[in-house]
Amino acid sequence: MTRLKQLLVAGILVISPGVTAVSAKADVMVQATEANRAMYRQQQERQIRPEHYDLNLRPVNNANESFWRNLLWTTAIVEPQAPYVAEAIEQLMSLATRSNLTTAQQRTIDMAMQVGTQLYLGHPTVYSRLEPTLVQTIEHSPDPMWVAMAFSALVQRGLDPASQQQWATAIQQRFPNWTHNVYLYATLREVAEYSQTPPPLSDLLEWTIAPHQPHLYVLCRPDRGVLCQAILKDRHGRFLTDNGQLWSVPLSLRSIHDLSWVFSRGQTPQGIYRIQGAIPQPDTEFFRAFGQFSLVNLFVPFEAGVQEFVVGRSGSWVGLSDYQALLPPAWRNYFPIQQIYWAGKAGRALFRIHGTGEATTFFSNNQRYPTSQNWNPTIGCLSALELYDESGRLLAADMPKILEALRTAGEQNFTGYLIVVDVPGDEPIQTELETLNLANLTPQPSQSPVRPSP
Repeated sequence: MTRLKQLLVAGILVISPGVTAVSAKADVMVQATEANRAMYRQQQERQIRPEHYDLNLRPVNNANESFWRNLLWTTAIVEPQAPYVAEAIEQLMSLATRSNLTTAQQRTIDMAMQVGTQLYLGHPTVYSRLEPTLVQTIEHSPDPMWVAMAFSALVQRGLDPASQQQWATAIQQRFPNWTHNVYLYATLREVAEYSQTPPPLSDLLEWTIAPHQPHLYVLCRPDRGVLCQAILKDRHGRFLTDNGQLWSVPLSLRSIHDLSWVFSRGQTPQGIYRIQGAIPQPDTEFFRAFGQFSLVNLFVPFEAGVQEFVVGRSGSWVGLSDYQALLPPAWRNYFPIQQIYWAGKAGRALFRIHGTGEATTFFSNNQRYPTSQNWNPTIGCLSALELYDESGRLLAADMPKILEALRTAGEQNFTGYLIVVDVPGDEPIQTELETLNLANLTPQPSQSPVRPSP
C-alpha cells in the first residue's frame, strides 16, 4: 500500500440504522438548498487568510498535518490568487528536496505538490513562481514520485521537446533504476510516446473481453474539460438503444488537480476496469461528495476486494501480459490503454461512478470549463450529472439511468467491464458517436484462453 491512498470513503459506507428513507430525503433537500450551499462555500472562503498560510506560525510537522491538509483542500476548492498563498505553496513544495522527512510531513508535501500543480497549470500568471521550485524538485528531490510529478507539470505547461528530452535524460541519470519505479517509468514513457496514434476504435468496440459480460465504454477527448460519453454493450454484444437512438450518458473524468493519471488524485486513467455491482448510498453523511444515488463499484488491477478481475480467475492480481490479453491484438502494445494497469500498480484504487450533492459553483475551477461546468471535478472517479434547484429539489440526475442500464444489460447484481479511452480531437465526443455505425459492428470474442488461478 502506498502512502498516497485516495481520500475516498465509498468502499466503506455502512448503513446507519437510525436514518429512514423519509428523513434522508428531507436531509438531502436541506443540504442541497441554495442557502446551505452558499454557506458551505463561504466557510471555505473564510479560511483564506494570511495568518493561515504563515509557515512560521504553522510549521510543517506531525502536529500540524491535519491543519495543512485541510487548508490545502480548501485552496484547491477556492483557487485563491493572493500572493501570500502562492508564497506559502512555494515554501511547502520546496520541502520536497529534503531528506529524512516523517511520514506525516511526506503526506503534507504530497498534497502541496498536487495542489501546487493545479494552481501552476490553472493560473500561470500568479503561480509562475512555482516553476523554479518544480525544477529544483527534479534536480534535487530524493523522492522519485515528486520528481515525476514536477516533470509532468512542466510538460503539461508546454515544455518544448528539446527541454523534455534534456530533463528526461537527467532524471534517468539521477535514478539509474527508473524503469523499476512506476511513477518515473509511467511518466517518462508517456512523454516519450505522447504522439502515438491509437489503433482503430472499431477494433476496441467490437472486441469482447469476456462473454456474457456488459461492456461500458467511456469515450473521452485528451482534454478532459470536454465531457466524455458512456455507451453500453449488453451481455449479448449488442449496444443499448433508447427510443431508437444509441444509449449514451455524459460523464466528467476531470481531476480537480489536473494531475497525470498515474498519481493519486489525478485524471481517470484509460484502460480496463472491472465492474462489480453497486454500493448503496444508505444515508446522507456523504451526500455532498457522492450525491443521493448508489455508486457503481469499479476495481483496477492489483486492487484488493475484487471477486475476479479476469473472469474465471479469482482475485485481483493480473500481470501485464494477462492485462494485454484482455485487449484486441491491435491495442495490446498501445501504451495509453495500459494506464489503469500502471496506476493500479502505483496503488490507485477506489474508483467509482457517482453523482454529487455539491453545487457546481462550489469548485472555482469549474469556471474554466464552460461546456462541462454542470459536472463537478473529482479526484479520479467518474462524475455523473446531479442538479438541484434553489429549494433543494432534484432537477436532473443520470445515476438512475446508468444503474438501470447496467441492470438491463447484465443483471440485478451486475458485473462487467468498463473501458475508458481517449479519442483524438477537440470537438464534443458526441460528434464521434454520430460517425460510428455501432449497429453493424460484429462482436469479436476474446482469443485469449482463461487460465485457472494458480
